[in-house]
Amino acid sequence: GFGEVELLDSVTPARMMQLVEALSRYGIEIIESPKNILVQKIKDTIIELVYMEDKMTNSKVSAFLASRLNHSYGYLSKLFSETTFSSIENYIILQKTERAKQLIATNSLTFTEIAWKLNYSSVAHFSTHFKNATGLTPTAFQRIINKRRTVSSVVNQ
Repeated sequence: GFGEVELLDSVTPARMMQLVEALSRYGIEIIESPKNILVQKIKDTIIELVYMEDKMTNSKVSAFLASRLNHSYGYLSKLFSETTFSSIENYIILQKTERAKQLIATNSLTFTEIAWKLNYSSVAHFSTHFKNATGLTPTAFQRIINKRRTVSSVVNQ
């Protein structure tokens, strides 16, 4: 799959350490445990879902993950929580918040459009999640971004 490599021959511990060190310079880590691999697939699937070009799917995330990863949502949720010490729901909110920050920074969408795109039921619901995750309202975040742009453009002149 994407981002996956399978080693067909056995690798000596010394050679594996060299590989780990070389890959870590690029921010790449080796995941060997089947459970950790599945947790990474959960994260990748959520990121793919949140960063869809169009609107995030209306189907329940639990059903989407279960069908995509061929495991029950209960199993996926329990495994994710045991491995990351956080819930899938929290991870989704964090990813949606990061996506919202990107969308706000581009100034191409209104808050209503961002809320719709990220499948929030209302702008108020979106704002609440955003503030809980960042400590800022979307409007305050936007003001900070715009102020930085203004300062940056004045400094660069």
